[in-house]
Parts: sequence; C-alpha cells; structure tokens
Amino acid sequence: MERLDRKHGTLSSLPILTILLISFVAPMLVVAAFSIMPRKVFSLFNIPDLSAYAALLEHGYYRSLLWSLGMAFVSTIILFLISWPLAYGMAKVFRKFTLVITIAVVISLFVSENIRLFGWVLTIMKGGLIEGHLRALTGVGFESPLYNVPIIIFSLVYVYFPFMLFPLAQGISMVPDDARQAAADLGASRWRVLFEIDLPLAAPGIVVGSLLSFVLAAGALAESKILGGQTVIVIADEIETAFTYGQDWPLGSALSMVLIVIIAVLAIYGIAKVDLDAIMGKKAE
Repeated sequence: MERLDRKHGTLSSLPILTILLISFVAPMLVVAAFSIMPRKVFSLFNIPDLSAYAALLEHGYYRSLLWSLGMAFVSTIILFLISWPLAYGMAKVFRKFTLVITIAVVISLFVSENIRLFGWVLTIMKGGLIEGHLRALTGVGFESPLYNVPIIIFSLVYVYFPFMLFPLAQGISMVPDDARQAAADLGASRWRVLFEIDLPLAAPGIVVGSLLSFVLAAGALAESKILGGQTVIVIADEIETAFTYGQDWPLGSALSMVLIVIIAVLAIYGIAKVDLDAIMGKKAE
C-alpha cells in the first residue's frame, strides 16, 4: 500500500516537475553555459573560457556584489526587528482584526513597485510633497534624503515588508501558548520567554521570512535606481548592463551565476533547518 502511494505521488508530481525543469532548470543551464564561453561571442560551441568570471575580480564587479549582499543583509535584519511585534500581534493578540491588517498589507502589492517608489520620490524630493508644503507654511525646508545608501535600505524594507511579515506571523502562530504560560509560571522573565521559547519555536517562520527578504533584496534593482539614483551600483544593475548595453552575455551570465550560487547555498542551508511539515500543519506520525 505504501509503495502504491509513493508511485501515485511520483506520478502526480510529474506535471509540476516538468514545468520546473522547463521554466527554471533549463534557463539556468543555458545561463551557466553562456558564462563559460569567450567574451563578446554569441555561440555555445566554443572551448570553455573562464574570463568572464575573472572579470568579477579584475574589473571590480565584486564591489557591486558586496553592496547588494550587504544592503540585503541589513534590510533583512531591520525587517525582522520591525515585523516581529506586528507579526506577534497578528498571531497572538489581534485575532479577528488580523484579517484587516492582512488586507491592508496585501493591497500594497496590487500597485507596481516602481509606481510606489516614484511616489516616495515625489514625497521626499526637494520641493516635493513634504518639503514643499513645509517651506510654504513655515519658510523652513530640509535637504532631500534621496540618493544615498540609507534611503536604498529604507526602500528595500518598504517593498519587501510583506515577505517578512506573513511567514513570521505563521511561525509565531506555531508557538504553543501553553509553553509560554508554563515558562512564565516557573518564573521566566519576558526576555527569557522570548529567547528560549518564542524565537526557537518560531524559527521556521523566521528562516522562511529571512530567506525571502534576503533573496529578493539581493537581486533588487529598482530601489537603487529610483530612490538611490545609482549612488551605489548593485549587482543586478551590472547584470542588466552586461546583457543589454554591453552586449556581453558571458559576463552577464557569469555575474548571474555567482549571485545564484551564493543565494542557493544560503537558501539550501536555511531550508535544511526548517520543519516544512510543521509549517504546513502536518503532525509527525
């Protein structure tokens, strides 16, 4: 019976596996193949050449990679810190009001990311919505916070907030109230309950939310262009330039593969620490 169930499961998974192979694995293999062909050559039938990977160090592309990973890491930490209280409230306190918060957050995703970022530009630019009205009312203005690293990190936090909030709320909802109450009855302080009960038991949601936020932020492009004014050139911008203006497909592919490998290693490590059955609400037999 168990063998029959496995056979049915394998057959049922074939359609989605086929779609993943065609839409995900195949393009990645093509990109990997292009990354080892000679520069400025549009053919896969050549002797493998690693010059595109060497350019990562020779021409300083590693700086863009480090900027992308660094800002993604900082934004992920900030997202966790600001999302935890709201996620905790959604999971344990607000109850029916949680639906209202969920709808309010999800509605923001219905509007294009670029439109929302341009809205922020019009709001905080010199002579914009805030500074313009403040100057008209008080005669005092302020310098625009646009076009620097902090505003890029702010935009990453703003755009990817839902991708941290919802997995975090799901993870916190998995923490049994009885465990927290038992710890408190035994004299544990709120901080001890947080660090020894809440955080460890909510780890699956924390890992998923952190991975989603980090991966998306590491490959983000619009934030550095629109609000950052390309003060910092991120790796996604270098990849876009290589594939379009530079017409250097091997370089663009090599930069893409480096980013993909780094993110894949982090993702695989994180997913290995996650109890997917617990997230899906399945109990171990």
